[in-house]
Amino acid sequence: MSADSVAAVKREILVRHLETWAPQALHRGRRAAYVHGYADDVPDLAEAALRVFTEQSDLVRGRELTMLAIGSEVGDVAARLGKLPPAPGLTVLTIGGGTQERIGVALKAAGALRVPMLGFLDASSASGPPSPATLAALATGKPAEILVVLPSGSSVPDFREALNTAGFPLVAAVELAVSDDPAEIVVYATTLGKSLESFKDVLWAVDEFAGVRYRDPGDPERHLIDISLEPHPGPLRRELLAHLGQAGSATVAELRTFALTETVYRASDATRVVHALLDAGSVTRRPEQGRLGGDVVISL
Repeated sequence: MSADSVAAVKREILVRHLETWAPQALHRGRRAAYVHGYADDVPDLAEAALRVFTEQSDLVRGRELTMLAIGSEVGDVAARLGKLPPAPGLTVLTIGGGTQERIGVALKAAGALRVPMLGFLDASSASGPPSPATLAALATGKPAEILVVLPSGSSVPDFREALNTAGFPLVAAVELAVSDDPAEIVVYATTLGKSLESFKDVLWAVDEFAGVRYRDPGDPERHLIDISLEPHPGPLRRELLAHLGQAGSATVAELRTFALTETVYRASDATRVVHALLDAGSVTRRPEQGRLGGDVVISL
C-alpha cells in the first residue's frame, strides 16, 4: 500500500504541475516542449501527462506543444499514448534507446531547443541520478524547468550542485516518506523564481494519501510533515533559527528566499514563522516597530 501511495503522490504532483506549467509556457511563446524521460519505467505517468494536454486541447490550439517520451523500450508507451485522442497543435514523439543516451539528440531533432521546456525524469529505478549531460540538455529551455525523482538515500546536496552547474539556479527538494527510513526524493529546479513559488503551491495542495508524508531533506531531525495547505512549522522554525545562528542576522526577504530555495516550505510559511518567533521573543527585529516588510532585519 505504501508503494502505491507514493506512486499516487508522484502522479498528482506531476499532473498538478503540468496543469499550471502548460498555460504559462504557451503564454510565453507559440512553442513549448515537455520531455518525459524513463517513460517505459512507469508508463502510467507518461499517459497521465499526455492526458493533461489532451484535456486542455483549447489551450494548445493555435500553439505548438511537443511531448517527447524517451526510454529504453518504448513500444508499450507508444501504444498507450496512441490510444489517447489527438489535439490540434500537440505533437507526441516516442524515442527509444535510453533516456540519457538519446535526450540531447531527441531535443535537437524535435526542434525543441530554446523554447519553454519542462523535463520530468523518474529516475527512482535507475542505476544513478541523471547525468550532467542530461541536465544540461534540459537546461537549454528558455525558460527551463525540471522535475526529477531520485531513489532513496540519494545525496540532495550533490544533486543540487549538479543542477546549479547545469544551469538551474533555483532548486527545491522533498522526500516522500512512509516511515523513518530514507525514501524517494522529488527534486524541482528552475531558472525562474515565480515557477519555484508555483511548484511549492502545487506541492502543498496535493491530496493526502494514506501513509505518505513529506520530509525536508535539510532537516537534521528528519521530522515528518503531514501534507496540508498550512504545514506544521516545526522543521522550518528549526532551520530558520539555525540559519540565523550561522548568518547572525538576515532580512525578512532573505529568510523568505531561504525557505523557498533551501527548504520544502514556501516563502509565505517563512513570514508566518518569523511572526511566531517574534511573538515568542526568540528573535528580535530592526526597526522594532512597523510592518514586517522585506527589509526588516531579524536577529537571534
